[in-house]
Formats: sequence, structure tokens, C-alpha cells
Amino acid sequence: MKYQQKLRSLGCLIALCAVASSPLQAQTMDNLKNDAAHPENVLTYGMGYSQQRYSTLKQIDKKNVKKLAPVWALGLENEYGEQAQPMVQDGVMYVSNAKWTVAINALTGKQIWRTAVDFDPDTPRVVCCGVSNKGVALYNGMVFRGTLDANIVALDQKTGKEIWKTKVIDWKEGYSITGAPLVANGVLMTGISGGEFGVRGFVDGYDPATGKQLWRRHTTAGPDEKAGESWKVENAYKNGGGSTWLTGSYDPELDLVYWGTGNAAPWNPNSRGGDSLYTASVIAFRPKTGEIVWHYQFTPNDMFDFDATSEMILGELKIDGKPRRVLMQLDRNGFAYVIDRTDGKLLAANPYAKVNWASHIDMATGRPVETGVAKTLRDGQSADIWPNIIGAKNWSHAAFNPHTGLLYANTIHMSSSYSLDTVATYKSGMRWVGVKDIKFAFEPNAPHGFISAIDPMTGVAKWQIPLSDHANWSSMLATASGLLFTGRHTGEFIALDADNGKTLWQFQTSSGINASPITWTMNGRQYVTVLSGFGGLGKRWVGPEAKNVPQGGSVWTFALPAK
Repeated sequence: MKYQQKLRSLGCLIALCAVASSPLQAQTMDNLKNDAAHPENVLTYGMGYSQQRYSTLKQIDKKNVKKLAPVWALGLENEYGEQAQPMVQDGVMYVSNAKWTVAINALTGKQIWRTAVDFDPDTPRVVCCGVSNKGVALYNGMVFRGTLDANIVALDQKTGKEIWKTKVIDWKEGYSITGAPLVANGVLMTGISGGEFGVRGFVDGYDPATGKQLWRRHTTAGPDEKAGESWKVENAYKNGGGSTWLTGSYDPELDLVYWGTGNAAPWNPNSRGGDSLYTASVIAFRPKTGEIVWHYQFTPNDMFDFDATSEMILGELKIDGKPRRVLMQLDRNGFAYVIDRTDGKLLAANPYAKVNWASHIDMATGRPVETGVAKTLRDGQSADIWPNIIGAKNWSHAAFNPHTGLLYANTIHMSSSYSLDTVATYKSGMRWVGVKDIKFAFEPNAPHGFISAIDPMTGVAKWQIPLSDHANWSSMLATASGLLFTGRHTGEFIALDADNGKTLWQFQTSSGINASPITWTMNGRQYVTVLSGFGGLGKRWVGPEAKNVPQGGSVWTFALPAK
């Protein structure tokens, strides 16, 4: 690409030699625990186990961000679309998508190695929402990733050579892996996709050294398990959904992993009955065993496809004058939740978007109080539901600034209408939903989405920037200098003032951005990196205007001019 040719100067070549000669340090659990405190590396999904997507770096600030410029860009030869968060260690960047795992010199953009993902070409037929991959995990000199056809693979970090490959489950039954793995307390974990295909969701734990399965935690409770009674229809749990397609968070002090689960299957609740635990929930479990310590269900007996897979952000908030260790989530169902992460007690739950399916969350029971709109849908009639089945916020991650106490997110302002349908006989590997006539609608003369700064305790936005043409699909990144970074579906990578949402800088990457940006530092210079490329995702989620957005994938890295 042009930028690679123009920016490969003598200084870059010297930097390349320096990186190549620097031995990679094997990641330990201490490295991963302290990731957020060492901004020269990005070793965990979410830029820290807490998934705050917050950086203490301040070199790029509100005054000089207008000088930000591309240092390099590298094409990824992938037509499917880019959703991954890069990792960085010792000057080497690791990037993944559905087709490739790539190691890149982080200072020059030169590819070090690239390893193909050999997935069955028929696999995309069981993938719900786009052929994608959200990232890798690093540990003990290895790069771990999931594959579309439901394998987990370990690669040598220096060479990209495959060390082991383990089949998680048969993709032909409707399963796939699109999320990034997580390593916590020495255990490698992966979630699974496939809720719309009537799978039985789970999180798996593996030995990172060998790929041997250590445990499996199903997210639909069987009749002999606690909460098994929440499935009223016999054997419904066997195809009950509860996908785990986004990466969990981890509290090393409590030794608890927090993982979100997806919607129940099928959507039609008459085929399941009861609350259908542990779907549409967060489960807190021990990484060594998969033992559930506590759970909280956001949407019992979910018939809205609201899921609860969105990132579980860990932080501290002062509540009633006392600091509390909390878990925060902007759920797809339109409510902002704050939960005590030690015991699962609900501390706050308030709408952060337009909601009409529930009037409020009962703080005594933790359950939503459904409105007549939800009753209409349960009675088999068509209903116009706010938020829509994509959610008030979809998978693109929010950021949390511990100093402002605010969540920053790209939110969606759209409804959907549909009605429950007779559920067909379940067939392995085939869609199994039980609704019909799904339509989407926007309010006249209203925004399609917002960039929002949200108080997690109240759900109230300190500020909102309306998006008139389409909601953003990129994750958010916050920095200590008061900046926010995110991307637009039309290809602009933008920097915002975290105090008011004003756009301070933008750069056109030539394709829609649907990924998670990171920032890192090396040799005293701060860099910002993001993947660009909508691929087929643009056609599905943006609609007809996606034909005007180039679909190719690239990695872009930016910095201030060198001194």
C-alpha cells in the first residue's frame, strides 16, 4: 500500500532490526494481570482483565491530536470483514480474522509471519451474524485463537507454526467460534456461537500447553443441575441457546471469571417455558473448574433476542459513600446494570435508551417488570419493540474511564416488530427461531444512533452526539488525556473530546470500521491502532448504502509526528 512505501524510512528499518533482535518474553499470569498498568504492551482482550478499554497514556491529547497521522497500514487480504482487537508485545503486533493469524512489526507494519486458518468452506452457513473473528489470546509464548469451524488452535508466537489444534465441537450442529479466547489462572477458555441454530451453549476450559479439555460449563441447566427447573418444557435445555460468543472478564483477587450468555432458543418462549437459566445472564465462575459461584439473569425467558453477551466491565464506584467492586453492563435490552461482582447483588438498573418492553427493573427481585407491549407479543400478536433485536447497543464494546466514572458507547436508536411463530421441528445445524415478519423502523426525524457518555448508576447520558445516517459499529477506547477513539461505518477513524463528544480529528481508512481500537507505546512514542474493513458485515447491518463502502480489510497505526 502507498503508506507502507512512503513511510519505510531508514529510521523504520533500524526500528525493525531492533524489534527483530529483541527476544519475546513469555507471558506469565502476572504479565496478564498487570496488562493495563504497562501500556507498552496490550496482552489481554479489553486492554486489561477488567475490559475497561482505558489507557493511562497522555502523549496524544486534545491539543495535539489534530496532528495525528498514519505511520503504516497493512492490507489483510480478507473479504469477510475485520472485528478483532490487536495484541502487542515487545514491538510485535498480533492480528486475526476469519482467514488469517498475522504477526506484524508494530513500528513498521512489515509482516513477520502469517498463518492461514483452514476452516471448512461450508461453515459460514451456520454463522449467524457475519464471518468474523474478534481476536487472539497470548500466554507462555503462544498465540491462541478460535476458528469458524469450532476448533481452538495454539501457534508458536515467534514463527506462527501450529503447536496444537483441538476440536471444540462439531460445527455441523450449528456451532462456531468468533470470539477471542481468555487465559485466567492458567486456564485457556473459549466461548461458542450458535444460538439461532438451537445449540446448547457453553464455556470450555483447556490446558494451554496441550489443548486438553479440562471442563465444560453448559449455560442451559439440565434437570439434574441447579436451576434445571427453570426449563418447563421437557428436554428444552438440550437445544436451549445461551451462546457465549463474546470474551469474559476476570477478577484475579476474587478468582472469578464473568461471562455473558446469549438468548434462549428458540425465541418463541412457548417452546421452553420458565426463566430458561442461564441464558441472557452473566455467570461468575471459577476458572480452574467452571463452577458457577453466582449468576444474574438480565432478561428472563428472553423472547426479544436481547442476549447478555456484551462486555462485563469491572471497576470501582462509590455507592452510598462507600467504594464498591462492581460489574457494569450496557445490556442490549436497553438497561444499564451495576452489580456487586463479589456476590451478584443488583445495585442499579436504569434505561440508557428508549425501552418499551419493560417499565423498570424491580430492585427487590432483580426482574424486569414487563409492559403491555411484551404481553401483546407473548399473546402471539405482532408488537413494535424498543430496543430492536440488534439491541440498544450491540457487540461493539463500551469504554469506562475510572476518573470520570462514565461509560462511553456507540448506541442504537431503532425498533423492530415481529410476532411469535410456530416452531418447526428442530434439525441439527438449521436455523431455529420461532418468530416471523421481522421489520426494523426508525423514528421520523430522529437519530439512528448516538455516541453516548453514560452514568452507569442512573443510565442518564451526560452528553450524546446524534448520528443521523447510521449507528456506529466500532468499539470505544478512552485515554487519560480526555480522548475517545472510535470508528464510523463509512470508514472514518475519529478522536472525540470525552468532555462533550466533539470530534477533534478524523481519518478516512477507506472502509467501514467494526473493530476495537487500542493504544500502546514504544520508545517514548504513543501509537493508536485499529482494524478497518466491513466485508459482508456491512451488507448485513448497514444496508444498501454499504455498497458504497469499500469492503477490504487493513490494519492502521497512527502516531504524532516524530520529533
